[in-house]
Amino acid sequence: MQAFLAARLAGDTARLTALFADEVDWLLAENPTVPWIRPRSTAAECAAQFTELMEHTVPEDARASVDAFLVDGTDAVLTGHLSGTVRATGKSFEGPFALRLTVENGRITRHHLYENSLSIAEAVSDRAR
Repeated sequence: MQAFLAARLAGDTARLTALFADEVDWLLAENPTVPWIRPRSTAAECAAQFTELMEHTVPEDARASVDAFLVDGTDAVLTGHLSGTVRATGKSFEGPFALRLTVENGRITRHHLYENSLSIAEAVSDRAR
């Protein structure tokens, strides 16, 4: 988990690709209006999510705080709060998140992220709130 967080914070896509297993159980509620939220299953696709997120949001406005970090065997759960701004609309999003990772043989085999997808979808939309 520490290696994943360090690579994620550094934006190190090569390291993220190495950390993900060849096939990943990826879960993030699909949202057709949000370009970086889509199904993924390979290490390269999972690692690319960070790059896509940075292309569509304002990096200087990205914030994340961690409230809890729990580990049970091969599973880890991280909870906290995140916020950001969508580059194309200038609108912000925010809300709580929970991330569940499973690490087997040193590689991430499960990545389930639960977040405030409504807030993100509204920030991507050109319509007024």
